[in-house]
Amino acid sequence: MDANRLAAAHRTLPFGTQVRVENLANGETVVVTINDRGPFISGRVIDLTRGAAEEIGMINAGVVPVRITVLGGGGQLPGCT
Repeated sequence: MDANRLAAAHRTLPFGTQVRVENLANGETVVVTINDRGPFISGRVIDLTRGAAEEIGMINAGVVPVRITVLGGGGQLPGCT
């Protein structure tokens, strides 16, 4: 996986879903595509690639509060009809 790609991991959103992630500490936003599963750490809801994290100024902080807005795309979750 390309770490500079604007992508993210989420536990339940379908692959291909586009989401806007807003860093609540500074108001910066980035649009990413869900392409992986995770994060698997309690209390975390999304895991951004390095490129996406750089876009919203969270590289030095590592973990920041964010707002996630689903924009669309993606399909159904595996096993769902």
